[in-house]
Amino acid sequence: MPEDLSEDLRARLRGSGYRLTAQRELILGAVERLRHATPDEVYAEVCSHQSAVNISTVYRTLEVLEELGLVRHTHLSDRAPTYHAVTGHTHFHLKCRNCGRVDSVDPEVVRPFVETLRAERGFVADVGHLTVFGECEECPT
Repeated sequence: MPEDLSEDLRARLRGSGYRLTAQRELILGAVERLRHATPDEVYAEVCSHQSAVNISTVYRTLEVLEELGLVRHTHLSDRAPTYHAVTGHTHFHLKCRNCGRVDSVDPEVVRPFVETLRAERGFVADVGHLTVFGECEECPT
């Protein structure tokens, strides 16, 4: 994990009454490496580096990291949420129902839609939580 992120993580955790543990650092590192991962996938990645963590610790830590604004989750299936680090750009997801491919898309693509929702409905959309399901151009129709 980059040193500046580690310091930012320490400061955010301390400010919320938590401390930076090796397990929290490993879990955030796993989310960053995997880019988009379910808690089970994060657990498997962490266990490949350290075996002294249990799945409930992964779930609790992901919740804490999300409260602190270090990770976000979205729903790329009807199962467990998928987490991604917020160190990159804000984005939404396209998920192919056929091959399972997930693409990250800049929110500017849906800006007109978001502005229409705000103007006509008084609704502020959380685009970073958005997943659009469909078929990618590489899959046969």
